[in-house]
Amino acid sequence: MSPPARRRPVLGRHSRGVSVAVIIVAAGSGTRLGLHEPKAFVPLGPHPILYYSLRTVARLPEIGEIVVTAPRERVDDARALAAAATAGVSTTVLAGGAERRDSVRIGLSQVSANADIVVIHDAARPFAPPEIFRACIEAAARTGAALACVPVADTLKQASGNLVVATRSRQELHQAQTPQAFTRSVLLAAHAQTGIEAATDDAYLVEQMGAQVEIVSGSPLNFKITTADDLRIARALLAGDPRLAAQFV
Repeated sequence: MSPPARRRPVLGRHSRGVSVAVIIVAAGSGTRLGLHEPKAFVPLGPHPILYYSLRTVARLPEIGEIVVTAPRERVDDARALAAAATAGVSTTVLAGGAERRDSVRIGLSQVSANADIVVIHDAARPFAPPEIFRACIEAAARTGAALACVPVADTLKQASGNLVVATRSRQELHQAQTPQAFTRSVLLAAHAQTGIEAATDDAYLVEQMGAQVEIVSGSPLNFKITTADDLRIARALLAGDPRLAAQFV
């Protein structure tokens, strides 16, 4: 059993005094990057991609516990990264599952029972700003569930094959990101549901229960590294912006 999460101070009147755990999902294969290495361990500047999320959450005074789900063959590497990035914060690293939902469920099983809020974050979003984590924690303490989103900016076309059949309004549409934060009881109930397939994020599972999910402002910088082009953009940003790089020293 994991050691109890420490109660560290939480900013915000709704979440003051609660215990917060973070699950970093890092078990993806990264096949769309076209590399022969799991995505979380692909180099991004001086460190693997996973390092950056670990560094960010470990520096948040709100976070008392970190759980990382990694590819089975890279658990030792993930532990070494965690040791370098999360000094002073209780961190558990274990093998993830075949699908993202499996990895979250495995990570959730290791979260200590006294964690009030559980934050889920994808390691493939290395530049998530600290303030988004704080906003999600505060909103989850208030509503029960929250996720970071950015408004859809592009015109949306519905197609059949390669032909446009409709143009959809982008008003009231948002692009989901992580972090996503939940009370522990809500997240446990969401993952206990059966018969739900193709759940690409945890907020969707909560929605399927009929529970409310609050939106907080995300960031364009918090993009997900999925393709080789995404990786090139991330490397260029890190190399070209000393202020961004300084956040992870």
